[in-house]
Amino acid sequence: MPTPFQGPGWALSADGIAAASDKLKVPALEIWTVLEVETSGCGYLADRRPQICFERHVFHRLTQGRFDDGNISDPTSGGYGAPGAHQYERLNLAVAKDREPALRSASWGIGQIMGENFALAGYSSVENFVIAMMQSEDHQIAAMADFLVCRKLHLALQAHDWSRFALRYNGPDYAINRYDQRLDAAYKKYSSGLIADLDVRATQLYLRYLGFDPGAVDGVAGQRTVSALLEFYRRQGFAERTSINGEVVEQLKRALTHQVAAAD
Repeated sequence: MPTPFQGPGWALSADGIAAASDKLKVPALEIWTVLEVETSGCGYLADRRPQICFERHVFHRLTQGRFDDGNISDPTSGGYGAPGAHQYERLNLAVAKDREPALRSASWGIGQIMGENFALAGYSSVENFVIAMMQSEDHQIAAMADFLVCRKLHLALQAHDWSRFALRYNGPDYAINRYDQRLDAAYKKYSSGLIADLDVRATQLYLRYLGFDPGAVDGVAGQRTVSALLEFYRRQGFAERTSINGEVVEQLKRALTHQVAAAD
């Protein structure tokens, strides 16, 4: 049986970036700026579940405090605990109490859009929103773009008004986490030309899914990425190669498809 909330988890594509860029009327580097600060630019865990953060104060509000326990429900924010799988432990506890408010109380995917904002992200229900977040980073970034336009935050993004963007996107406590300063730093980094190579990035993500360790999903083909790819080739019995392109990505996707079919 598949793990709850586990989906295909396909990597961000050039078409996905282009569609978001067109909707927001900004170049790709502004989009990468937001993605880096929200999720270090990756929308999935290694087990193909979307990156989430469960917000106990939102669950408290949506359920009128009926399940207050200081962990999954509390009138105050915080208490997040470790990122990654731990967030699903908290989400699953909340789902067992009341599924729809629980899904609304987590932020989802590469842009960390709150489930309660599903309509602003272009979906008719939170269930449909979550299913889309499980499908691909292209779905995730499209939801983020729709949300930003609905909230008119694309204007702050166009103006590089990081404080205004941070206030409306991250909340009134954004300065505590230096959210605006981190946006500014990320924008300067990407302005220097360090935009991710999407084939390399997809390769890194799919190697993670297959149980290898390529390092960060950052689109930079460092030694760990190359070593992980060579190990994949050795285990598959393929001729080894170190250059990464669309053909390599398709090889990895086929291996993933076989792995998922075998697990089912």
